[in-house]
Amino acid sequence: MRFKLLLAFVEDAKTEAVLTAAREAGATGATVINNARGEGLHQKTTFFGLSLDVQRDVILFVVEEHLARSILETIEQVGEFDSSSGQGIAVQLDVEDAVGVAHQMETLTKVVEAKL
Repeated sequence: MRFKLLLAFVEDAKTEAVLTAAREAGATGATVINNARGEGLHQKTTFFGLSLDVQRDVILFVVEEHLARSILETIEQVGEFDSSSGQGIAVQLDVEDAVGVAHQMETLTKVVEAKL
């Protein structure tokens, strides 16, 4: 079984919604790194011209490769990444090897076989 790593950088207010939607789309777990800092194409400023740091969470998902694109698209929709600049971003990377996922393989095998 092959895996992909999905990294999602989301506004902290949307983290729970993204986690719930990703699980419904087939993700079997996630790791959340709180209080990352990020900015989009244009730096957000206050009315005094000071920079405004928007808190982000980084969510990492190790998912089965056949489910990865669907989960990635779900994350984008729920996180509203394409609605306007600076909402968030998600990327997909190949995973060469993974350990600690043996307990998920049985469940994933049934889900993937049903989709293929």
